[in-house]
Amino acid sequence: MHFSKRLFDILFAALALIILSPIILFIAIFVRIFIGTPILFKQQRPGYKGTPFHIYKFRTMTNRLTPSGGLLPDAERLTSLGHFLRALSLDELPELFNILRGDMSFVGPRPLLMEYLPLYSPEQARRHDVVPGLTGWAQVNGRNALTWPDKFKYDVWYVDNWSFWLDIKIIFMTAWKVVKREGITQEGHATTEYFTGNK
Repeated sequence: MHFSKRLFDILFAALALIILSPIILFIAIFVRIFIGTPILFKQQRPGYKGTPFHIYKFRTMTNRLTPSGGLLPDAERLTSLGHFLRALSLDELPELFNILRGDMSFVGPRPLLMEYLPLYSPEQARRHDVVPGLTGWAQVNGRNALTWPDKFKYDVWYVDNWSFWLDIKIIFMTAWKVVKREGITQEGHATTEYFTGNK
C-alpha cells in the first residue's frame, strides 16, 4: 500500500474513532438492548490479494428463524434500529478498526464474499490488487443500481487510476450521498443480487 494512503488511513481512522467514540458507544448500547448479542456482526471477507480477514459491523438484524429452522428473509429480520443504522451507514463504523489494523482502507473496492473469489474473471480479480475500502469508486457511481460487471469495471478502473486526490474526491462524494441517502432502498438497506459468476 502506498505510504501516503496508509498514513492517511491510520491518522484519520484514529481521529474518527476518538471523535465518534460517544456515538459508537451509544449505538452499541442500543444494539444490545433492541437487537441483542452479539453486538457486532463478524464475517470473513477477502482482503488484499484475496487474503481473508474478518470484517466488523454493528448488527442490524435479528436471528429469527422459520418454523423449519432456517433464517427468515433479511427484510423480515431487519429491525427499526437496523433500518436507521443502515440508512445513515452507521452500522459500518466498526470498520474503522479494520482500517487501523490494515485490513481495509477508507477507499478501495468493497470487500465482498469469500465464495465469489473463484467466480471472477482474471480481469475482475484485479480488484484485489489494492486493499478493500469502506467506500469505493463503484459506490459513488451507482452502488446497487450497477450490474456486477459494471461494479467490477469501476473497481478495476480505481486500481489502475489510484491517486491520493482521487481518494479524497471519493470520500467527499460518499459523504454527500450518505446525506442525500442515495443508494438506500425503502427497506432501509442496500440490496444486491448474489453474484453467480460471468455468463
